[in-house]
Amino acid sequence: MSSKYARAGVDVKKRGIEVFKESVQNLLPRAFCVVSRDPGLEGYGLVTHTDSAGSKPVQAYLHWRETGEYGWFTGLAQDVIAMNLDDIICVGAHPINFVDYIALNPTRIDKAELLKNLNLGFKECIRLLEENGVNIIFSGGETADLPDQIRTLDVSGTINGRVDLSRAISGEDVKPGDVIIGLRSGGKTRYEKRENSGIMCNGITLARLCLMHSEYQRLYPEILDAEGGRRYYGRFRFNDYLDDLGMTVGEAILSPTRIFAPVILKVLEHSGSEVTGLIHNTGGGQTKCLRIGMNIHYIKDNLPEADPIFHLIQRESGESWRAMYENYNMGVGFEIIAKAEASDDIISISESFGLEAKVIGRCERSKDGNKLTIKSRFGDFHYSQN
Repeated sequence: MSSKYARAGVDVKKRGIEVFKESVQNLLPRAFCVVSRDPGLEGYGLVTHTDSAGSKPVQAYLHWRETGEYGWFTGLAQDVIAMNLDDIICVGAHPINFVDYIALNPTRIDKAELLKNLNLGFKECIRLLEENGVNIIFSGGETADLPDQIRTLDVSGTINGRVDLSRAISGEDVKPGDVIIGLRSGGKTRYEKRENSGIMCNGITLARLCLMHSEYQRLYPEILDAEGGRRYYGRFRFNDYLDDLGMTVGEAILSPTRIFAPVILKVLEHSGSEVTGLIHNTGGGQTKCLRIGMNIHYIKDNLPEADPIFHLIQRESGESWRAMYENYNMGVGFEIIAKAEASDDIISISESFGLEAKVIGRCERSKDGNKLTIKSRFGDFHYSQN
């Protein structure tokens, strides 16, 4: 039986992308990101990554329609930078520059106001990173007016990075006996201004459909392509405050994706030789680890309690807990696989940033490809690479 997320129109397994493998020149096929040889600098690799804020812009659009405040779009800039930067960090790459791509329907949104607020978000995010030891050049980008293709807007970007190939995190060094250290996606770090719900940028389509009131679909039909029976079926208004969340439902969905790069770069600086794998838990959620290593059985039996937003989505959507762990990060936004003896130092570095971290599992040997077992109070769940 397919998951509620799949029936909402999203395939977390991204079937079909395998056709590109024969065209991609990848020096490190088991690494988290594609690494290409740097033609101008011997011994180095280039890492280029592109990603978006997912369907968060649709949620921001809804808030704007309800309030008239363009400030709801500002946080999308951090979402886009985080989704790109924290992926290239997974191979140990240092960022060089970033460009954005903003596509919108100008018949529905005032382009000048939108761009002004997104620019503010990019400036704030890049300044935050600089203050925490991560330097990125913002090289502009592209804005496209696409009234016949875009119902509302899309915000995406591309980042370039460089990695010393002798120090790259290739994913090939993950071994039985290594531990899995999880970094929380929710709460508040020392470099953040506000509490984070923990949701990041994945699973937003299901969150919007199951949480937002069905009346919004009638008022703003552009927020959903209703063909195929898709619909909003939630019972909450965007500004409904829930004590469990500590914020409104809309704020929880739009909570900007945490950036882990400052912490990870510090970990690599101090304990890089002990780190064997890095995983950004985006599309695929807790199963993202399956893409690195060879014949590894990942066992996660000490996961923290999932943030309240995930309990709310599960309850309102009726999604299975097994699928929830595949759809969402479930409170652990980033994972560091390392030698067991390095775990205390890595956790200490993370906590120095105010970022909660703990050992959530371990690596064992698998005889037939990568596997994952999650042991939780909701049941034991098993996943495989294929």
